[in-house]
Amino acid sequence: MSMLDRPQSLPEVHRTIAIPQRGFWRKLLAYAGPGYLVSVGYMDPGNWATDIAGGSKFGYTLLSVIMLSNLMAILLQSLCVRLGVATGRDLAQACRDYFSPRVSLVLWVLCELAIAACDLAELLGSAIALQLLWGIPLVWGVCIMALDVIILLLLQSKGFRYVEALVITLVATIAGCFIAQIIFARPDLGSILTGFIPDHRILQNTEMLYIAVGILGATVMPHNLYLHSAIVQTRAWEATSEKKWEAIKFGTIDSTLALSLALFINAAILIVAAATFHTNGYQDVAEIEDAYQLLSPLLGVGAASAIFGFALLASGQSSALTATLAGQIVMEGFLRLQLPPWLRRLATRLLAVIPALIAIVIFGEKSTGQLLLLSQVVLSLQLSFAVVPLVMFTSDRRLMGEFVNPRWLKILASAIAIIIASLNIWLIIQTVQGWLS
Repeated sequence: MSMLDRPQSLPEVHRTIAIPQRGFWRKLLAYAGPGYLVSVGYMDPGNWATDIAGGSKFGYTLLSVIMLSNLMAILLQSLCVRLGVATGRDLAQACRDYFSPRVSLVLWVLCELAIAACDLAELLGSAIALQLLWGIPLVWGVCIMALDVIILLLLQSKGFRYVEALVITLVATIAGCFIAQIIFARPDLGSILTGFIPDHRILQNTEMLYIAVGILGATVMPHNLYLHSAIVQTRAWEATSEKKWEAIKFGTIDSTLALSLALFINAAILIVAAATFHTNGYQDVAEIEDAYQLLSPLLGVGAASAIFGFALLASGQSSALTATLAGQIVMEGFLRLQLPPWLRRLATRLLAVIPALIAIVIFGEKSTGQLLLLSQVVLSLQLSFAVVPLVMFTSDRRLMGEFVNPRWLKILASAIAIIIASLNIWLIIQTVQGWLS
């Protein structure tokens, strides 16, 4: 199938953003955007619980794990840029083209479950924020937050840059909120710097290792790999070898800068938890609601809890927008279903809204903590089914041509895939054992 005949990723916005012919900074600005859409998956509500638990229980020690997780994420997202630019396919399309129909069907089902789980965590995070800030019941909060499908359709009809602008604004809001929280918390700079140095105690202490693996498992999101390989193709680079290398370079710079901001935000959540809770003897704070209630009294700043709540709302909403977009990419890539955009996104969103509403109605609002934990376990199960194909495809010279991974990158990417798979299997076993006991 030729490049022209092949179905396009997100056809309504495919190659719609022009790239200037000259000027480094002008080109960098034109390519900036996809990385920030991807970065929100690395700071979604599913990450908050593990960061809060790690900071309150073990102080600054697990900062090194957050840094390591982000370095892995930067490499994997750079492979997504390489795949999308070199082949004109997103990861879902590549899976459909190169695996058997049966394998593709299994991968599609697993990916839909992962997106539903991720969407579920983001919906719940946003709904919890609405409840904490304004006392809105969780059931109504979930329904209100589901309306972002309409926002996404309205923005995308005006151009993909508007979607990117909204997400970047939300990410900037989260960053601003946590800069304020760090100022309020007044953490110890020496302890922060020490925390970024790997500590052998992480491997020796079972409880610390469990939270560390949880941080790693919740950091790399499988749907981000499908998303990034598609949205990088919204840029209209010329189909020459030179311009493709240029697109890979600028796309990688964009995602690296964006994920560095995600590193700051994840580290900030843990730092605030360490400085506020661990230092003051509150070492068992693991729930988002508990952190919200304790922040203002412990910091002595009345606005601290409200700022935390607004950051959570921005996190949940930005992540939900990108998860909905990823759902469209996966459905079109694996199934080649040509449905109206509103119907595709409505189907994706219902997969998350329905289980959230059922759990809240049947088990009550206290079930949200277990539901968030379950969503992270489902994501952990799916992760390797996205990472392994990505590494396979980008290391295949027949598919990638001159853009194939060099030998050092193949080895490093394969090692990361093995580490992620092994740690996630360990996390799942420990979680199931915890449930059974």
